[in-house]
Amino acid sequence: MKCILSALLLFTLHTLPAAAQKTQKPVLHGRNWMAITGKPLAATAGAMIFQQGGNAVDASCAMLAATCTMWDTLSWGGETQVLIYNPKTKKVIALNAMGVAPTGATTAFFKSKGYNFPPEYGPLAATTPGTPGGLIYMLIHYGTMRLEQVLAPAMEMAAGYPIEAQAANTIERGKSLLKQWPYSKKVFLTHAGETREAPEAGEIFVQKDLLLTLQKMVEAEKNALQQGKSREEALMAAYDRFYKGDIAAEFVRGSKEQGGLITMEDLANWKPLIEEPLMVNYKGTEVYKMQQWTQGPAMLQSLNILENFNLKAMGYNSPEYIHTVYQAMNLAFADRDFYYGDPYTTPVTPIKGLLSKDYAKERAKLINKDRNSPDIGPGDPYPFEGKKNPYLKLLKKRTELDDTTRRNFAPKHDLGLNSEEAYQDRLWRGTTSVEAADKEGWVVSITPSGGWLPACIAGNTGIGMSQRMQSFVLDAAINPFNVVQPGKRPRVTLSPSLALKDGKPFLSSAVQGGDTQDQNLLQFFLNVEEFGMNVQQAAEASNFNTNQLWLSLGGTKTADRKPKPGQLLLNQDSPKVLREQLTKMGYILSFGERTSGPINAIYFDWKHGSLWGGSSNNGEDYGIGW
Repeated sequence: MKCILSALLLFTLHTLPAAAQKTQKPVLHGRNWMAITGKPLAATAGAMIFQQGGNAVDASCAMLAATCTMWDTLSWGGETQVLIYNPKTKKVIALNAMGVAPTGATTAFFKSKGYNFPPEYGPLAATTPGTPGGLIYMLIHYGTMRLEQVLAPAMEMAAGYPIEAQAANTIERGKSLLKQWPYSKKVFLTHAGETREAPEAGEIFVQKDLLLTLQKMVEAEKNALQQGKSREEALMAAYDRFYKGDIAAEFVRGSKEQGGLITMEDLANWKPLIEEPLMVNYKGTEVYKMQQWTQGPAMLQSLNILENFNLKAMGYNSPEYIHTVYQAMNLAFADRDFYYGDPYTTPVTPIKGLLSKDYAKERAKLINKDRNSPDIGPGDPYPFEGKKNPYLKLLKKRTELDDTTRRNFAPKHDLGLNSEEAYQDRLWRGTTSVEAADKEGWVVSITPSGGWLPACIAGNTGIGMSQRMQSFVLDAAINPFNVVQPGKRPRVTLSPSLALKDGKPFLSSAVQGGDTQDQNLLQFFLNVEEFGMNVQQAAEASNFNTNQLWLSLGGTKTADRKPKPGQLLLNQDSPKVLREQLTKMGYILSFGERTSGPINAIYFDWKHGSLWGGSSNNGEDYGIGW
């Protein structure tokens, strides 16, 4: 009888109709536009631009600028990844504004300093800044406004805004690091020498240096317009002042003073790239992701694998469903960890094979329906694009690294975290997201990041440098496609999503959270596609995460990054019978209060001609629609 009752409980819990899934936050409804991002003030910046007549690209640029100014969880020196639906061409395009490794950033250099991975923090963690260039390129090619207009809210904030508790407390926790960098200490420790040296929540936080930098960019645009230059030429004048002019000179000077590698040539030679995104068709829905210099294709690979199973029949978050999706993610992430890297350098990822439906069918056959497979490794996609794998010997060496020992990790910096909290911090390490859409049909999905707190500020620019160098590897046995070299982009976790159905926008989504981003975006998509949840229900729904992967962010020792086979994060409200069944299947369970991830998303209701906005209850993300 007990077994029957347990089975009945599981059936009841995992077959609830979507309408029965209650949410803590309401769906956002809009007819004209939707603006969603990581902070209420930043969402307001987007709304201001919409109200002034800007399109979704203009509003996205304003939100991006505001989040950078609020350090949520990024800075102006970080990187920006964008998917845009252009209603004029009816195409999805990608904007790659990821910086590159600077001059001198070689494996020999980092190994000489005792690193197994590039460092997490400080000037040596910095790639070239990408966000200012990415924002300007978005405006040039797809926006309608001047830089002065979209930067106005951020400039007002840089002159002084009431800092929120999350950022203020992060500054306080990271102050031991911030004190090592004189320009960071000057900006962030507004009460130096007191018990609490960081700003207090609600305190007016002023960033004079950053304001001056933004004013210089706007000044360059204004001067060009006064000289009769075109809008595009004026925007490029602002771009050039940042990457080739006095802003660049101060950035480089401040970086080098603190031990950084970035040169004027590094900044001048870098530029954003407009790319063709990757896409797979999942049961009639086209799902678009950035190219393989991001982890985005892992979601596409997972969808290809899961297309071979009847997920709806399993039931939302049933043991069978969790197990199947977990295994699919492990297979995809094993490939990510070995094969993904910058497509503009050699070797080139076998992405055609990785995204092959036939390859996915072969990978799906590896799923043991009864137990977790702790020793899953990378597959061989080369035959699926008519080639022979040149890395078979390296794959054998890789198995020596992928041992199945569960490890404890010690934190490498004094951020007030115990060992398990430090591991989860590296797994989830934050960024933010920006989602926008308008009545003309423009759709924008952004996952910007880099330069998060505690950030090293480059001289008197007010700009926090990126920390994305840590996503490179120094050992080809881990990933031969992602070994650091000057001028190369690291394989990043940043991964916006766009989906089309019947040739029209269906879902736009993004989430912060390091290696969990495409795990949570995958489940969000399935919540809508397979289980009929609305966008808010899907954004708040309890997800689960695998730790059976190599961390993309974190410590400089190999042990800090190794997979934790079988580790599974569940919502703390998961029923006992579910926990028992998953434990019997070989999983090591941990629990969290909210496990949706801070997802932001827009659903396109073509039946009624309206926009539905969703913003998870797992953070301070916020949206406004009209």
